[in-house]
Amino acid sequence: MNQTMAFIHPEAKIAPSVTIGPFSSIAAKVEIGEGTWIGPNVHILDGVKIGKNCHIFPGAVLGGVPQDLKFKGEETLAIIGDNTTIRECVTINRGTASKGKTIVGSNCLLMAYVHVAHDCILGDNIILGNGTQLAGEVEIDDYAILSGLVAVHQFVKIGGHSMISGGSLVRKDVPPYLKVAHEPLSYVGINSIGLRRRGFSNEIIAQIHDAYRLLFTKKLNLTNAVQQIKDQIPGSSEKEYILNFLACSKRGIIKGYNNNSNGNETDNDLF
Repeated sequence: MNQTMAFIHPEAKIAPSVTIGPFSSIAAKVEIGEGTWIGPNVHILDGVKIGKNCHIFPGAVLGGVPQDLKFKGEETLAIIGDNTTIRECVTINRGTASKGKTIVGSNCLLMAYVHVAHDCILGDNIILGNGTQLAGEVEIDDYAILSGLVAVHQFVKIGGHSMISGGSLVRKDVPPYLKVAHEPLSYVGINSIGLRRRGFSNEIIAQIHDAYRLLFTKKLNLTNAVQQIKDQIPGSSEKEYILNFLACSKRGIIKGYNNNSNGNETDNDLF
């Protein structure tokens, strides 16, 4: 282990190849995997488990006590996967009795000043832009991108491969594969560029388009839109993901964008 002028509790479990910068502190109940780099002035508190080959930049505070008045000092975790980058001044709180852990997956990028509150569950390959703030128990699926200064209400769920415009207030669930923008946050198309980059076929992208046109632009209520999707869209794992997401939504989903009251979607590049 390479470390200079850092405080490392002797009970911390740190792989030999970890680098820890000066003036950082590592508490007792911490585990850090092979190849991880910890910059200067980083504070990693009890309950944190960090995977392999992560990069954690100055000013980050990981494993802070939850900012939740229901928290009673229970032992909980903050878990970070492999190959994740955590930039300057990011804060990640550990869990509460609700879920017992906060999770940030592998291959994620959390840009400067991001906050991840207690019991959030983040999948893999997620990008959170500068200053994005997640309230408690937010869930974000794989490959979602939240641009800078996005604020997400507690208990919101964000589907995979979605893209949220900078400065957005996310009060409702965001289904997978969407681009969303405006105030209130609304559907403006699907994230077709991102899907093509990740190898989705033109046929599947077209089917996702068709499913969301039924949901957002045909003036159907949710029950009827779901039935139309079941009846009209060919079977695929993407279709099942969309239907399962809609069925499990507890906060309700975002609405279609009412562009001068004409109800039409737009695929303008707002990002």
